[in-house]
Amino acid sequence: MVSGEHPGEAVMAEASDATRWTRATVYPDMWVDPDDDPRETDDRPVDERGILLDYLRSYRLTLEMKCAGLDAEQMARRSAPPSTMSLLGLVRHLTEEERHVRRVMAGEDAPKLYRTAEDRDGDFNGAVADPAVVDAAWRQWRIEVERTDRYLAGVADLATRNAGHSDFGPEPGGQLQLRDLLVAQIAEYARHCGHADLLRERIDGRVGQ
Repeated sequence: MVSGEHPGEAVMAEASDATRWTRATVYPDMWVDPDDDPRETDDRPVDERGILLDYLRSYRLTLEMKCAGLDAEQMARRSAPPSTMSLLGLVRHLTEEERHVRRVMAGEDAPKLYRTAEDRDGDFNGAVADPAVVDAAWRQWRIEVERTDRYLAGVADLATRNAGHSDFGPEPGGQLQLRDLLVAQIAEYARHCGHADLLRERIDGRVGQ
């Protein structure tokens, strides 16, 4: 170790053994060819609701794509010390965020699954390299996505106010519109899909949009 170097810096500076690669044949910086990308459709929403829901759909698919083909050890592999972030942790974290939509907007009784008062990072800390944990995380994520979509399908007006306690205000009800929470949800997925890009490339070198 170089004198004065932080103990974790040497580990973080180590390069991954993975060689950068892609399955795309048209553009070498893409995940797959455009014709094979499930996010690309002929539907072009022009209204606010359609655009927001389409962005949410696209980022959910991106998360799934970035995790495709990995085993439990790879899913649980952390980025670099001292971070606890992993692809499995991201799946669990975004599962909590899906529940958050219904808890805030519909006022549903949807307590947190992984985070606790004692372990606020339980979604990441509990992301261990166990196939059963990985399977359970994906199963719960899909359940929560379906429940979120069911709620959204029943609410036509994006100006609908929250019925539950909003993280953006001190009192329940009336501070938040559905459009606000949808934008926040899209931003949350976008942020973590960027993390997933780097995590995946570090695991096996696969790159792409």
